[in-house]
Amino acid sequence: MRLKVLFCLLPIFIASCTKEVKTKDSLLEHLPPDPALVVKINNLTNFKSELKNNSTLTAVKGFTTIKEVMDKINGMENLTTDKTCVLALYEIGKDNYDYMLAAKKDPSLFNLDSVANKTVETLTYEGVSVIKYNLDGLEVFSFKKNDDILMSSSMMLMENLIRVSEETPVDPTLERLYQASSLDKSATLFINPSGNTSLLSLKEQSKNNHPPFSSWVSLDFTANSDEVGLSGVAMAPDSTKNFINLFKGTTPLANKTPSYAPLTSQAILSYTFDDYQVFAKNQNTYLDRVKQTDSLFNTVEEVGVIYLNNEKVVLLKSYGTQSLYDYLDSRKTASQNYQDSEILELEDTSLIEEGFTPLVTEFKSNYCTIIENSFIFSEGKEALQTIISNHKSSSSFDSDQGYKTAKASLASESSMLFISKASGIDFFAEQKLAPEISEDIDEDDLNEQVFASQMVMDNGFGHFNILASKIEKNQERNTVSPLFTLELNTDLATDPQFVKNHRTKQQEIVVQDQNNVLYLISTDGKVLWTKQLEGRIQGEIQQVDIYKNGKLQLAFTTNDQFLVLDRNGDEVPPFNIEFEGGNLNPLAVFDYDGSRNYRFVVTQGSKVHMYNNQAKIVRGFTFTDAPSNILGAPKHFRVGNKDYLVFKQDNSTLRILHRVGSDRIKVAEKIDFSNNEVFLYKNKFSVTNKAGVLHQIDTNGNLVATNFNLNPDHGFYATSNTLVFMDDNVLSIKGRKVELELGVYSKPEIFYIYDKIYVAVTDIQNHQIYLFDSQAESIPNFPLFGSSLIDLTDMDNDRKLELVAKDQDNSLIVYKIN
Repeated sequence: MRLKVLFCLLPIFIASCTKEVKTKDSLLEHLPPDPALVVKINNLTNFKSELKNNSTLTAVKGFTTIKEVMDKINGMENLTTDKTCVLALYEIGKDNYDYMLAAKKDPSLFNLDSVANKTVETLTYEGVSVIKYNLDGLEVFSFKKNDDILMSSSMMLMENLIRVSEETPVDPTLERLYQASSLDKSATLFINPSGNTSLLSLKEQSKNNHPPFSSWVSLDFTANSDEVGLSGVAMAPDSTKNFINLFKGTTPLANKTPSYAPLTSQAILSYTFDDYQVFAKNQNTYLDRVKQTDSLFNTVEEVGVIYLNNEKVVLLKSYGTQSLYDYLDSRKTASQNYQDSEILELEDTSLIEEGFTPLVTEFKSNYCTIIENSFIFSEGKEALQTIISNHKSSSSFDSDQGYKTAKASLASESSMLFISKASGIDFFAEQKLAPEISEDIDEDDLNEQVFASQMVMDNGFGHFNILASKIEKNQERNTVSPLFTLELNTDLATDPQFVKNHRTKQQEIVVQDQNNVLYLISTDGKVLWTKQLEGRIQGEIQQVDIYKNGKLQLAFTTNDQFLVLDRNGDEVPPFNIEFEGGNLNPLAVFDYDGSRNYRFVVTQGSKVHMYNNQAKIVRGFTFTDAPSNILGAPKHFRVGNKDYLVFKQDNSTLRILHRVGSDRIKVAEKIDFSNNEVFLYKNKFSVTNKAGVLHQIDTNGNLVATNFNLNPDHGFYATSNTLVFMDDNVLSIKGRKVELELGVYSKPEIFYIYDKIYVAVTDIQNHQIYLFDSQAESIPNFPLFGSSLIDLTDMDNDRKLELVAKDQDNSLIVYKIN
């Protein structure tokens, strides 16, 4: 993880820490030893311009660590030069940085004419004159050495330098990189990953004792308005144990991990090598161990890590799968089939970490599946189900526009490739960075940025490309990708549905299993709570605001109870009302004028119970005992300024009532009701019978019957202006017919979201979800895998829709529609 933090956040932290620095050429020998960062600035004017006009650096300029460094560097705001100069940062005390600047002497180097509040005094240390500037409260120290000027924010650094009369020995690797650095870039950065990671504000536990990533790294800096780029080399002598030497003697390959990672992945990390035996030998050297190389992984040529919903999934790409599969199959403890792919539960959960540390750490290989020629391992089964679903729907990370933006600036083959969305950076920051910088990243808007790093090993050098870039705007439209799957403790008993979280204003998911356990599930697939109920929920769960304070509750009936639960799943007293004999219909909730003075209608056989917000019977409602049993939940409609309460009775009578329960419209004709609800279509109460006849009653009681010749088990749904039928495998939307594949279909359902109509229907037999628009045109990339009626909404308020449905018998799946 330290590697990912260093090489993905490096473009932000290093470039930003050098922002607005005015420096010029000097020899490395002038600098004190052990700098955290060295910046060789070849063209100060261009460097300043590139830094000032970059959108990524602008976005992070307020970060705590960057601001602290910048506050000191601002003391050199008035430095100007057209010669090369060198800036170095030093850690003086814990997490406190000061700079040293070396530049050629120039009369116009430090022009203070524009500084209003300044003082200048001369100090003497061991016979050397040191000029102290106080510029608007910022201290800058300076003294001349031969033909050069040395400047610093720290008198202590100056004293240390003066005490050493001879030139400071320079690390030979740094000297080699410095002399070989390009002069046609505005600046080159040099950093030694061994011991200097505090510059990136790593947490204490992240500063482990593993061998460093490499010796010195040299990175040429370039930037434009939308992208920060760092490219260069890392050196790791054969005598040292460095991370990049894991790939010594191997050839980089094309990275395939992005094609297996789901579109919604936060980040991917891919390592490749053309010879596993060479990698394994390098691995033993790095880990300082003696271990015979295992032939089990001989055909592995890529190790990938997929970051998905704040979890890791590990991929092994192989050019020969049989021997590894036989090994895993012989050591499985269980297996199951998911969308025609086998998922193995493994006995040896440390196999991958032990085999591929330090590429893979802190990982339990509990489950495995095989897709094409790749083995994919996870700690939880749901992650593999998400990957399988995405792969079958051709929804992969390499089709993400952020990935495409990054890859346009990277080589086609690499020993290491890291690409991350903003959500991935948020995750890494929370895990591995100090709280203050993690909070800065979390609060900042980096959603339009992509972050990437790449290392290509060649002849003992690691060639690097690192970037932070604004994502190009031609994001592919009309893609559908699984967000997550979630397996319950047993089979689903109800269709999953969305409910609003009144705190976040986002949508969460409720579902009940066969053991009558109710689940509330977050937008990222985590179970927030479960509640054991005594019976099965009838129909849909309703949301209400009983206390009229914006806090929402869940209201529903089970077979013999009427319940209201709060946000935490606790019962809201006195809404736990039991009904002897059970057999309750779904709950109906009426809010006549939007005042939240609710009427909760519970029907049981012929009995009608209407309750108010205090769970008391509404005494003015007279329709308490119907002549025959009530079918389904009653409905409330408003036409003009009048309310209509509609009840279906099993004696083929349709009752249309006033608020108080008396008849508002008398319907004389008997209707042999189909198994569909009553809808208000074109201001007419519309319902079908088992013979496929549509009966419509207007507000004057006039009835019109239209024979559509539908089968008895047809589906029917309507809104004020849209009429939809599902008859066998023929879907009719506003009279436009679509013939679907033969199957067993659910009822249709209409959703109206962002001024657009969506019509959904599911082939229960073949597990296919269909979605159409109002013109009976299929939404692109449908049908999808699913086994129930769907619910559709904008779950996270990004104006892109999500749908939830039953997946396998014991799991649900959420898709995102772009």
